[in-house]
Amino acid sequence: MSVYIIADITIKDRDAYTEYQRLVPSIIEKFGGRYLVRGGEVISEVGEWGLSRIVMLKFPSAADAQAFSTSDEYAPVAEIRHKAADTRSFMVEGIEIGNDGPAY
Repeated sequence: MSVYIIADITIKDRDAYTEYQRLVPSIIEKFGGRYLVRGGEVISEVGEWGLSRIVMLKFPSAADAQAFSTSDEYAPVAEIRHKAADTRSFMVEGIEIGNDGPAY
């Protein structure tokens, strides 16, 4: 089952974060992940969220997402992110919905 990592990111050091953005995509791809959302304007629909920058990643499974997050390849890149930005994130399992699937 696919999983999604959704992160709210507040950038503190633009130069360092740009370096993180340069390094991380190939590592995400190595673990089967891909970007669905990477920045862009956040438009609140209901309630006030107070979000800054949203990133959403899709991985084939929770195991793949966790392997990425805990990998030796990602560890030094994650350190750049920790210094460059404040991040809040969560992972959620997805439901594959066909044309006759449930509507939410």
